[in-house]
Amino acid sequence: MDEIDLAGQVLAGDRLALARTLSSVENGTTQGMQALNSLFPHTGKAHLVGLTGASGTGKSSLVNQLVLYYRKSAKLSRSKNDEPPLRVAIVAVDPTSPFTGGAILGDRIRMRDLAGDPGVFIRSMATRGALGGIAAATGAVVQVLDAAGFDLVLIETVGAGQSEVDIARLAHTTIVVEAPGLGDDIQAIKAGILEIADVLVVNKADLPGVENTERALRGSLGLARPAPKRVFHHGQLVSVPEQDEPHSPSGAAWVPPILRTIAIDGTGIPELADAIAAHRAHLEQTGGWQQRDRGRLQAELDLLLQNRLLTDFRSRLKDGTYEDVLAGVLERRISPFQAVDELVKRNR
Repeated sequence: MDEIDLAGQVLAGDRLALARTLSSVENGTTQGMQALNSLFPHTGKAHLVGLTGASGTGKSSLVNQLVLYYRKSAKLSRSKNDEPPLRVAIVAVDPTSPFTGGAILGDRIRMRDLAGDPGVFIRSMATRGALGGIAAATGAVVQVLDAAGFDLVLIETVGAGQSEVDIARLAHTTIVVEAPGLGDDIQAIKAGILEIADVLVVNKADLPGVENTERALRGSLGLARPAPKRVFHHGQLVSVPEQDEPHSPSGAAWVPPILRTIAIDGTGIPELADAIAAHRAHLEQTGGWQQRDRGRLQAELDLLLQNRLLTDFRSRLKDGTYEDVLAGVLERRISPFQAVDELVKRNR
């Protein structure tokens, strides 16, 4: 099966070809990259929704209930009652197994209710040492799923704690999941997580302390508003002054709602789906959808360019040059800044 045939079968809805393509893309093979090149013109239609938060907040269970709801009611801002249920893809980023180097697949256990549904595709990925809560190849995997015709792509981060802001680079809508009883009520503030939240969810709302958690989040949002718009510039998350932020026709900027859910029985799931739909509508009305797509693709382009330039730079160095300069840094004879100057000089 060559690359063009593989891409064509993905576009035709072949799930086996989709799985093979995702594996090839994740592994960075030539076949996978060429298939991705063929599929890329067909991307840009799916709503990318990221779910992040500390471990133990119930993200996987929340995803399970949300997908069940979507499959039954097809609630999305552009959906109509006579349209078929949404096709949903899930990218679950799991910790890397210390034995196999692959994904532990813990999220699959919590999503057994979705097994056998032809309109749902679940892909588990290992972080492979990547920070930020998502794997390095997550963006490419999401593009393949987008091209495959899924209406909604849910990306669940690994649950690392205070380093999961990379999801804001990838998703149109970012959901931050909190839960009572996990320690400090302002943990999200310390993590800077409120800055990336489009929707805040207090899951496990049947546990004691839910009022304190919600009160802390609401108070923090009050202190942080009006919040600057977040965009990625040259791969970095930067803020734009509030007056430059696009507004809805009513003149109001988006304020993240705080919702209570109980994922184990589906409580609050319809409200969460409505909030996701409302945020999509807001992005489409204000031009935010295009802005986030531009920021996401620019950040990916910059990262790929950096990697390619670094690879080309090191390939032009004489054998042993990099190791010699690195040895100087390790021995504290030169600083990293001096080392860069030395490498550039020798490369010339």
